[in-house]
Amino acid sequence: MELTLIGTVTANLKPPIMIGPGPYGVRMFIEILDGVLEGAPDVPEVEAFTGKVLPGGGDWVLIGADGWARLDVRVQFQTADGAAIYAEFPGLIEMNEKVQRAFTEGGATEFDDQYFRVTPRLETGDSALDWVNHTLFLGAGRFIEGFGLQYNMFRVG
Repeated sequence: MELTLIGTVTANLKPPIMIGPGPYGVRMFIEILDGVLEGAPDVPEVEAFTGKVLPGGGDWVLIGADGWARLDVRVQFQTADGAAIYAEFPGLIEMNEKVQRAFTEGGATEFDDQYFRVTPRLETGDSALDWVNHTLFLGAGRFIEGFGLQYNMFRVG
């Protein structure tokens, strides 16, 4: 098994809406404003995998008493060729001190500062990108300045 970097997703976010502490932890909604989808330049089949993150998606994140955030991200991309891609990003973030500081102050972290992993599922009707419909993906995330996220996405081969 091998992992091939297929691209990077960078998303700008709105401040969270606190739904509040509940029976399972602290639930928040974080709306996605916009962003960029950049295909890896050295992987030929992902050349068309470049475009933008569309507004209107979001994360219905649940932060548990155990110090872990459980992600429930749903977002749409539009490639430079006009193809639409729907994506879900379930995942986990270790809510350590660096993450909490980035989250409250809008600061950045590095990929190695926390455990921040996602298992993206992609879906499209575009024949040029049909390969995303039957591919498993993994991702590593980090926070970026100004309240945003960045994911490196890998194809599992």
